[in-house]
Amino acid sequence: MAKGLFKSGMIVSAMTMISRVLGLVRDAVVANLLGAGLAADVFLFANRIPNFMRRLFAEGAFAQAFVPVLAEIKEQHGDDKVRIFVAQAAGTLGTILMFVTIVGVVGSPVIAGLFGTSWFIDWWQGGENAEKFVLASALLKFTFPYLFFISLVALSGAVLNVYNRFSVAAFTPVLLNISIISCALLLHDQFEQGAYALAIGVFLGGLTQCLFQLPFLARLGMLSRPKFAWRSPEVVKVRKLMLPAMFGVSVSQINLLLDTIIAAALATSSIAWLYYADRLIEFPLGLFGIGIATVILPALSKLHAKDSIQEFQQTLDWGVRFVIFLGIPAMAGLMLISPLIISVLFGHGEFNQGEHDNVAAVSGAVTAYSVGLVSFMLIKVLAPGFFARQDTKTPVKIGIIAMSLNMLFNLMLAPFIGYLGLALATALSATCNAALLYRQLNQQGVYRVSKFTLAFTAKCILSSLVMSGVLIWLNRQLSWQGSDLITQIGLLGLQLVAAILVYFSMMYLMGVRLSTLKDSSAAPVKTA
Repeated sequence: MAKGLFKSGMIVSAMTMISRVLGLVRDAVVANLLGAGLAADVFLFANRIPNFMRRLFAEGAFAQAFVPVLAEIKEQHGDDKVRIFVAQAAGTLGTILMFVTIVGVVGSPVIAGLFGTSWFIDWWQGGENAEKFVLASALLKFTFPYLFFISLVALSGAVLNVYNRFSVAAFTPVLLNISIISCALLLHDQFEQGAYALAIGVFLGGLTQCLFQLPFLARLGMLSRPKFAWRSPEVVKVRKLMLPAMFGVSVSQINLLLDTIIAAALATSSIAWLYYADRLIEFPLGLFGIGIATVILPALSKLHAKDSIQEFQQTLDWGVRFVIFLGIPAMAGLMLISPLIISVLFGHGEFNQGEHDNVAAVSGAVTAYSVGLVSFMLIKVLAPGFFARQDTKTPVKIGIIAMSLNMLFNLMLAPFIGYLGLALATALSATCNAALLYRQLNQQGVYRVSKFTLAFTAKCILSSLVMSGVLIWLNRQLSWQGSDLITQIGLLGLQLVAAILVYFSMMYLMGVRLSTLKDSSAAPVKTA
């Protein structure tokens, strides 16, 4: 099972890498055109709201509820029943989303006022942030429909994943990045405020993604006329699973949105600093954590439907081992070389304008977020251990606890260290979330980390420490501040190559081989 998962995971990671690289290019374009000031704050605010709802309703709650039911129907009833179920799910979800989208577009000022309360108050009283509220209300009319398109993309992508067509769904986000980059470059000068070009790019990107997946669904024979079926037994089952899943899997997104609301009340540029930092964290998270999570949920769902308990445990253990293998060095690397990465990606154009050192500000947020990087990845692996068994009630309890802790940490840290406190609070709450998910899986007898994986983790930590020592030495020997972009790119490439060589060499010297990651049966699950 895990050999196939490893191959599928590598395919998803490769496609995701293309998307993430283009995403960084997109962010570099945004930083160059908008910088980290008012326009950037407002566009990122207007873009984050539909993205939050996307991850909450589509990639989050809906996908985690939809995939186990879909896999169960496929295993027990065959493709004909799946085809009917997909049509019913698409019709029901599409109808609801259309209504929500219309309300969101018409009521964009209300939404802007709800999530950007301080901006609304300034607009009402004629304060200095009044312009932010007006611009946010206008941009939301373009960005909010993205929720409709991308939710249908999530549905079709889930179907493709269950039929092992992982590459199509993984490649789809590339189209969004291409759309935003194209609109930014071609339309930026057509508007008095360049943020409008980016908002149009979001709208067109969502539409393009939706249309792209339709031929692949047709090839599978799963493209049927949508049918509204609110009371269909299978749709009812998804609905019941979906409500608690909205909290269980999307806690990190809720935390990020709460951070945005609080950041809107902090100094100008706080939202932009957190956004650019989050984008760097999303690169390894999307490349490794989400890549494995994408393939592990359908696999676990099938194993649960077959009642394959031992394989279920081994697959979870393999997923944990995989994200630890890549997450720990990624965390260390980001902490040490993020200033150079930020300077290369964003440190030019409008980004360097203004009274703040934006490179240092974003780097500080990256370091704070990095504290929770491994935890973010583990959540992506451990949460499917519940959803694959159609248990969404347990994660919701854990999600509520994690959200409460995040707000507590925000209140404790933000008054003293500002936006850095928001980033650190998110990281700490994610760590608590991952720990509680594992504790509950352990108590339920579903999964307990193997001694093999514990020993493997120790090797990853030791290798990362040696890698960190080399990077610290290189940073002292090679100064990049004040260098031109070409020199900075060369120094960054040198540090990345050195980090990769040192880490993998250390792992090899300690006996880790590719088979350790390919085959879960190499690590029998025993009590730790």
